[in-house]
Amino acid sequence: MSGEYDIHIIGGGLAGSEAAWQLANAGWRVKLSEMRGGGDGTPAHQTDSLAELVCSNSFRSDDAERNAVGLLHAEMRALGSIIMAQADAHQVPAGSALAVDRDEFAASVTRALTAHPNISIVRERVDTLPTDGPAIIATGPLTAPILADSIAGATGADALAFFDAIAPIVHAESIDMSIAWKQSRWDKAGPGGDGKDYINCPLDKDQYLAFHAAMMAGEKASFREWENVPYFDGCMPIEVMAERGLDTPRFGPMKGVGLDDPRTGRWPYACVQLRQDNASGTLWNMVGFQTKLKHAEQVRIFRTIPGLENAEFARLGGLHRNTFIRSPDLLDRTLRLKSRPNLRFAGQITGCEGYVESSAIGLLAGRFAAAELAGQTLAPPPVETAFGALLAHITGDADAATYQPMNVNFGLFPPIVYEGKKIKKPDRKLLYTARAREAFARWVPDNAQAVAAE
Repeated sequence: MSGEYDIHIIGGGLAGSEAAWQLANAGWRVKLSEMRGGGDGTPAHQTDSLAELVCSNSFRSDDAERNAVGLLHAEMRALGSIIMAQADAHQVPAGSALAVDRDEFAASVTRALTAHPNISIVRERVDTLPTDGPAIIATGPLTAPILADSIAGATGADALAFFDAIAPIVHAESIDMSIAWKQSRWDKAGPGGDGKDYINCPLDKDQYLAFHAAMMAGEKASFREWENVPYFDGCMPIEVMAERGLDTPRFGPMKGVGLDDPRTGRWPYACVQLRQDNASGTLWNMVGFQTKLKHAEQVRIFRTIPGLENAEFARLGGLHRNTFIRSPDLLDRTLRLKSRPNLRFAGQITGCEGYVESSAIGLLAGRFAAAELAGQTLAPPPVETAFGALLAHITGDADAATYQPMNVNFGLFPPIVYEGKKIKKPDRKLLYTARAREAFARWVPDNAQAVAAE
């Protein structure tokens, strides 16, 4: 540990800024390294401001009663988030959403961190991971290639991704199981499985032809000029597959062979398979359906699939330039790298998605590090809270082999069961948030003193 600072944070985006604020307010001296302003930049950022918002000015819904991200807003405010404080201070009209003046927001975060006596901001590019002393890596989805190589060396090259190949994720309770059924192809069971590891949605020939035509005609998003995202077999968008031939998807991820439709006793002409995406089975991933279709088009087209007519999507698909680690395998519950516990990771490089989620994980990383510096142990937030559900997904509940970036949503929370039955809408969301508030209230007093410097 340097005599000039207690902890080193690399990356001055939302996560790094939030982590620095939490640590500094707990009395710890922070060195915050940010390469923008030191002669380097990224293809996406336009300014040298800390916490610059790149793609949007929206923090999404601010409804803490019926929306998971709104609930996360409330929990962050309760823990003194600099990101939420400045978002509130520079809010612009956006209905029930929280949107901000991007330039004023970033400038105000920069001023606050610059003025803090415990924070030293250094404009420099860091090319290698620190070998000793505590550090938080919060370099985001556009991590510089040289540092990415250093991260790959510490985590294993196969544990670092450079592109999101994202398939939509569906809430299990919204799938019509009178049409869909559970079965693995040829009834083969994977480790711990029972031969019913997939949910299958069958299409007859006319349904498949209509679905193929809809994919071909659907409006697609384009890559940004700097993204340079390749199409390769492991992440080819489903609509690109459709462009290669009428039957290409049907002989690929939509093949029906080895799947016995219980309504007909036959293999379907085509089939969409969904694979369980979290430990509780509340979320299911559409296998092979990474896509560049625009979000509204995805909802419209994918709801034509039998069994998904009323599908609720926890996440929609995409393909983007992104750098993130396989966090469920690599990080412990306090965001430390298991192989090098002096290092914590925070923000989008952990595989969370979105401004709010990135900031929230930065906040937790800062508080975990502050507690450790004080010789204390900060218990992770309960999984019933928005903080806890997101942290649990990142650090172990998600399937590491298929891990992809995720926004906070109620599908990450433990299901609510009443008298043996799951609660239906519209009461479900209110029950989730009420339970979360109770759990959060119990957690905060127990840990309030853990982050303070001695």
